[in-house]
Amino acid sequence: MNSNYKPGEGRRKKFAFDKGRQLDSLSLKEVKEILPLNDIRRDHLIEYLHILQDKFKFLYSRHLRALADVMKLSMAEVYEVATFYAHFTIVDEKDEKLPDITVRVCESLTCSLFGSEKLYEELSNKYKGKARVLKAPCMGKCDYAPALEVEHNHVDNATIDKVDQVITSKSFHPIISKFIDLENYISNGGYSLFKKLKSKEVTYEEISKVISESNLRGLGGAGFPASKKWEFVRANKGPRMMCINGDEGEVGTFKDKYYLDTDPHRFLEGTLIAAHIVEAEKCFIYMRDEYPGIIKILREEVKKLIKKGFVEENFIEVRRGAGAYICGEESALIESVEGKRGIPRHRPPYVAQNGVYGLPTLVHNVETVYWIREIFEKGSEWFLSFGRNNRTGLRSFSVSGFVKSPGVKLAPAGISVSDLINEYCGGMLDGHKFIAYLPGGASGGILPASLSNIPLDFDTLQDYGCFIGSAAIVIISDKVDIKDVALNLMKFFEDESCGQCTPCRNGTTMAVKLMKEKEWDIKILEEVGNVMTDASICGLGQAAANPLTCVLKYFPEQINSI
Repeated sequence: MNSNYKPGEGRRKKFAFDKGRQLDSLSLKEVKEILPLNDIRRDHLIEYLHILQDKFKFLYSRHLRALADVMKLSMAEVYEVATFYAHFTIVDEKDEKLPDITVRVCESLTCSLFGSEKLYEELSNKYKGKARVLKAPCMGKCDYAPALEVEHNHVDNATIDKVDQVITSKSFHPIISKFIDLENYISNGGYSLFKKLKSKEVTYEEISKVISESNLRGLGGAGFPASKKWEFVRANKGPRMMCINGDEGEVGTFKDKYYLDTDPHRFLEGTLIAAHIVEAEKCFIYMRDEYPGIIKILREEVKKLIKKGFVEENFIEVRRGAGAYICGEESALIESVEGKRGIPRHRPPYVAQNGVYGLPTLVHNVETVYWIREIFEKGSEWFLSFGRNNRTGLRSFSVSGFVKSPGVKLAPAGISVSDLINEYCGGMLDGHKFIAYLPGGASGGILPASLSNIPLDFDTLQDYGCFIGSAAIVIISDKVDIKDVALNLMKFFEDESCGQCTPCRNGTTMAVKLMKEKEWDIKILEEVGNVMTDASICGLGQAAANPLTCVLKYFPEQINSI
């Protein structure tokens, strides 16, 4: 034995080449040509992944290696982020070439009720080898079910013939709806309130007082009073930030899409007002990748605001999500804004204290800020004048399912689902009997028609194991097996779990496995649901068991029945 040998010496020997995937000059050149090399930012990792995929159709492993080099990150970190989000497709150059066209068929509840599974099978067979046909979660097109997306073009009430037309004509870009642009918005008094706030003609206290008196609450799900959020954020020493949560992909929700498609500047003015109130140094608008048309509208209209001098350049950043339901949770949203996987943070501290880049951050839903201008101009009394069953205010209900007239329905808070169906939706579809409904999307639970007179509002559904959340109402008829409804929703949660905590990650998988059985093991399912609710880290994981527990509670006669 060599007397000079030292233990561990072999482990310190340098390899003749770097371990892992090797960087090649061509890939590095291609990446550098399309990225802003003079301003490479860590928090823009997801944006860069989008740029690469838009350019090359897929994320090639060699480009990920080059991107890691440009950003001075490990390949593992880039790969982990890329694989976390559903809309990124990673391939190796050795793999068989994939079709350039991607068709995403919505498999969420309403689309499933209207035949999306059959449509998926038919498209898969017809376009085998010609297009990638994938199953996808809710696209916010529930009122046009079944819906799908060919590249970035959404197809409403989709059929094989409609898909043929899109592919034949190569109409792959989003269809931009007619909306109120900046010029028309200003001509109708737009941005006057924001100007008054900036010039101190109107004070923060005056706006906050009106909003507080109106009882405007967060309209994304949690329902936290808007003015209280401002107070909490302002109570923390600056600098401060702001985020708009436009990635709330709750199954059955499309109200935010409706308002952004039609009147985006009312939303933008509300955003700027809230940002000014908390003295935010920067505002991030994080928008669902499922809304490519809206992303385009917002980016172009923000440029107009900069040109008109309403905001400084780079004050607003429109960020593009990448298909992750978990990013509707505000701390996961902030992680994604920072260019990371959308993993919920442990709390406390709360995002009002420790948000983007560790700074106090105001997070609002799209619809919440949309109402700020109108409530202030018309007064809190106007907003409070609406309501039923001892509730006050207005709610935007996304109604889908077996009704004659689905869509966004602006109705009094506290309205019952039976009145909503009859007064705003034209009643049930012919031949369908109302048997159940979702009061708040996938996570809001399932209630029977016998409880159709409960007020649809915050804090009123908790006693029933449900909540209104984003007010996504899905109407179920007697033509549907309620067990299939619950299974569809649980599959969604299984797919969308971020995987961070065991109760959600394993609980959803276990629940799906047990719910696929011909006979349900009720005792074990109840235990699984209780553990998920009690022990999951974030609110989304805690609510994931609601479809299961509600079916067990309200539809016992349909469980294990032959």
